[in-house]
Formats: sequence, structure tokens, C-alpha cells
Amino acid sequence: MSILSQAYSWINLKFLLAGLGVTIEVSLISIALSFAIGLILGIIRYVGFKYVSAAVGFVIDIVRNLPLLLIIFFTYFALPQTGLRMSAMSAAITALVVFESAMLAEIVRSGIIAVDPGQMEGARSTGMSYWQAMQHIILPQALLKMIPPLVSQFISLIKDTSLATIIVLPELLYRAQIIYGQDTRYMLPMYLMIAVMYFIVCYALSLVARRLEKRFG
Repeated sequence: MSILSQAYSWINLKFLLAGLGVTIEVSLISIALSFAIGLILGIIRYVGFKYVSAAVGFVIDIVRNLPLLLIIFFTYFALPQTGLRMSAMSAAITALVVFESAMLAEIVRSGIIAVDPGQMEGARSTGMSYWQAMQHIILPQALLKMIPPLVSQFISLIKDTSLATIIVLPELLYRAQIIYGQDTRYMLPMYLMIAVMYFIVCYALSLVARRLEKRFG
């Protein structure tokens, strides 16, 4: 118990909680930006603009098949070679947004495809334009169908923030490594604690998703 009491001292817990704050901040910003961009890209992919949709689809396929860690390395270490320098947080957010936008674009496109085509025909028959029907009829239904895969992707994003420890982002895992670097006996307690913290955040998000499904389903 002495090791646990030392590992879970208030100073260490406070240090970890600060790291959790960074993890949540990066996650929230990345989720908001990637969802907005992914929504736009998914609609472009679905609508089928000449040349543009094909080009967007090509880029999405490339990004989706690259390791996120490689994108993080490229953003933080390679881009400065071109004169574009970013902080560890900005680089992590940029990499996550690029990667997750590509993933979310396909979720959005699949969600729109899952809506009965008759919905668009019915909306157009009432005098709505294509984009009015898309905004008021198709997208609201598609978003409901997207909730489970979107939440799953958002949870993956939260966990993927731990990869940013490689560029010295002071998030949860990085701070845990600093703590057990002082005493290797703290390694197991630290990993247990960050596992609990990740679980709480991710499980809370899944509960919110379930409530949304029940409310709007």
C-alpha cells in the first residue's frame, strides 16, 4: 500500500489531471473541426461533383490508409522543413483533424446513402430545391444513422491522442511516463490510473450517444 499511496499522492494525481485536461482539450477541438470538415467532404463525395468528388475521394483514400503516427511525425517534424512550424499541441490537433476528417467523411457519405432515396424524391416534389431537401430532410435522418459510428470514431480519436506523446505533448500518457520515470515502481499504478481516466471519458461519451439515440431515434 505504501507504493500505491506514494504513486497516488495528490501532487501526482494533480499532475495527471492536468494531462487529462490537455487530452480533453485536444480531443474536443479535434472532434469539432474534423466533424465539420468530414461533413463537408462526405457531402461532396455523395453529391458527385465532376472531378472535385473524385479528387476528394482520392485524397481521402490516401489519408485513411496512412498510419496516424506517420501523419503526426510529418506534421511536427517534416512541415517545419517548409517553414511551417507548429507547437506540439497545434501539430497534434492538425494531424488528428486530417486523419479523422477522412474517416468521418466516409461515415457521413455512408449515412446519407442509408437514407431512403424516396425521401429526396418526396422533398423535391413539395417544391424544395436539392440543397434544401439535403439540409432539412436528408441530413437530419442521416445524422441519426451516423450516431453509433461517429461516437465510435470519436472514442478512437480520444484514445489516439496518446500517440502525441511521441512529440512531447504534455497529455495524460506523457505525464504518466514522467511520474514513473522518477520511480519505476510507479509504472503499474500509473498505467492503471490512466486506464481508469480514459475509460471514464470514453464511457461518458458513449452514454451521451445512447441518450441521443433514445431521444431522437
